[in-house]
Amino acid sequence: MKFDVIGFGALNVDKIYRVPKIAREEEETFVLDFQETLGGSAANTIVGLARLGLQTGFIGKVANDHEGRLLLNDFKREGVNTDGIVVAKEGRSGQVAAYVDAKGQRALYVHPSVNDFLTFEEVNLEYARQTRVLHLTSVDEKPFQAQKKLVNELPEVQVSFDPGEIYAGKGLTALKPIIQRSFVVLPSEGELRMLTGKGWKKGAKTLLKEGARIVAVKLGERGCYVTDGKEVHLVEPFKVNVVDTTGAGDAFSAGFLFGLVKGKDLYDCARLGNFVASRCITKFGARIGLPTLKDLRILFRR
Repeated sequence: MKFDVIGFGALNVDKIYRVPKIAREEEETFVLDFQETLGGSAANTIVGLARLGLQTGFIGKVANDHEGRLLLNDFKREGVNTDGIVVAKEGRSGQVAAYVDAKGQRALYVHPSVNDFLTFEEVNLEYARQTRVLHLTSVDEKPFQAQKKLVNELPEVQVSFDPGEIYAGKGLTALKPIIQRSFVVLPSEGELRMLTGKGWKKGAKTLLKEGARIVAVKLGERGCYVTDGKEVHLVEPFKVNVVDTTGAGDAFSAGFLFGLVKGKDLYDCARLGNFVASRCITKFGARIGLPTLKDLRILFRR
């Protein structure tokens, strides 16, 4: 295999506004600081994995514009292969306006643009076949259909699935073609409830019954809950000073997938996920705080 993990999802430039509080309807506040960073759920996870030394690639779509060049150049700097990314001749690259308050909580406004128009015919199947793991996150209807077709074309590839709220809102039936092919599903507690109508323990069992081999539920400040139907682990988070929760779930996915690729047991995979997420939330943006392989050594001095 050429790649350990290839991601397939949205590519966005995140415009992050630090604010005293997130304004509600008819309210007004002001901006304390502004940063432009790069994001997209699968993209953040793939950068996290590249930082940890894995061979990574990506399937997605950008426009031939300033934002598109930023996204491609940053992947290249991080060591992520970009041969699977389509560059559209027209349109705009994806952008997200993120408002982050003093407690690190956030509100996001997404303008997906060309992300929404990637078709199955544009996906390079030979490229996708060169990976051990294919990591899927939410996109719009056309690329969603492409993802469902792609997992059927790649029976030998392990599928990792982080649904996000957009996909969770589609419901369990719509996601069954991907869940039943998933080696691991990585929902948040809220997404799991949207999908199954159940809490994290019973909801995880439901996904296992649908065909997932492993379910890792992200519980935020309570850590994570991980099960494969035989083992069950509720793993506490690492205590850090929270600056910005943007990308925390994506960072968890990076740590967890790194553990799986490296043959770690479920408990250590969960600790890795929590650790990478804890580093992420100490900095603004989804990628600045992502750790390197050297930073992980403190976890396994036992």
